[in-house]
Amino acid sequence: MSILRVDKAAPFDITLDTIAADKSISHRCALFALLSDKTSIVRNYLKAEDTLCTLNIIKALGAQVEEKEGVLYITPPSKIAEPPLILDCGNSGTAMRLLMGFLASQEGFFVLHGDKYLSSRPMKRVAQPLRLVGAKIDGRKDGELSPISIRGEKLKAFDYTSPISSAQVKSALILAALNAKSPSVFSEPELSRDHTERMLKGMGANLICEESKITIHPNTKALNPLDITVPADPSSAFFFAVAAAIVPNSRVVLKNVLLNKTRIEAYKILQKMGAHVNFVQKEDKYESTGDIEVRYAPLSAVCVSENISWLIDELPALCIAFACAEGTSSVSNAKELRVKESDRISTVVKNLKLCGIEASERDDGYEIKGGVFKKAAFESYGDHRVAMSFAIASLLDGGEINDTECINTSFPSFTPILNKISKAY
Repeated sequence: MSILRVDKAAPFDITLDTIAADKSISHRCALFALLSDKTSIVRNYLKAEDTLCTLNIIKALGAQVEEKEGVLYITPPSKIAEPPLILDCGNSGTAMRLLMGFLASQEGFFVLHGDKYLSSRPMKRVAQPLRLVGAKIDGRKDGELSPISIRGEKLKAFDYTSPISSAQVKSALILAALNAKSPSVFSEPELSRDHTERMLKGMGANLICEESKITIHPNTKALNPLDITVPADPSSAFFFAVAAAIVPNSRVVLKNVLLNKTRIEAYKILQKMGAHVNFVQKEDKYESTGDIEVRYAPLSAVCVSENISWLIDELPALCIAFACAEGTSSVSNAKELRVKESDRISTVVKNLKLCGIEASERDDGYEIKGGVFKKAAFESYGDHRVAMSFAIASLLDGGEINDTECINTSFPSFTPILNKISKAY
């Protein structure tokens, strides 16, 4: 079991242009390339365990993947192959759930599985709506847990209202609908992260998007290939935004980051708490991208209850900022945290208590009273975002995090970047 030790940090002023490429978009680049009949070009694809699993999966489905000077050239098969082996999704819920939607409407038999952590995460939220429109999907506990088996075939159209706002559920249904017999409609309580819609529309898909409602017209021909540079991941960059916000007299500039409004909500919360946050847009093709500057300032408590689906991945790191703020911060309507790589309500609260911060669980969130961090030994619970969040917390008084192999699933360069701020070993 690996242990990451982090020393207390001095004030810093750094520019980071090596933030990991966006994981969500990298997954989608690999999978969406299968929707074209021409070669897609993908620059700056994330080379992490999860996204490499997705590349291996599309190869097993018949795609040819070639890399030249760091650029991926993905040539789709004329027909999706029926693989003889199980498709390994690693630790990625995104890969498994999006593949469920895509493969449900492809002819053939497919089995999806993952590591011990992914095998305990809920899949019925995708399996059940797909079953309602004719998909043949099964798995442990009636499709709740992997391995997930799929007998793919063309599906009927649907008009489905999701009880939760989830980009993964939405994306799975959209992918299934692209190969349905007639137009389908998907609705959710509030707009979740919208990379799938943006990228597919950029490829020529006929989607009509009305905030939280989408009408999906089936593809009558192959989509245009991708020609994309994957921007830096704002969720990964956010760890260092929090570092600058909590270490006195510090500043960071995060270069070439995705600025999609559904991905920078956590930065907006940090700004609301008092940190100096500045956005500079540079590009807007498939997605808006640019730089983000964050400077230290004393933080004040905040209550977060809206747009939760826009910041669900950043909440563990945001909790570190809450713990440094004056007053008591709260999060509600975030029950989705309990079904991530760990129960991120329980695991974050437990770790905060280890370093002397008052924190309590709610069914759908938590309350955190700002205080003074004390050096502690934290548990990752096999969750990369929990591990990295408490590595950032350790910048205040030192600390160590147990079981940190999980960091490589999403952000292999995290520790080298952290070493630019303080000694991490």
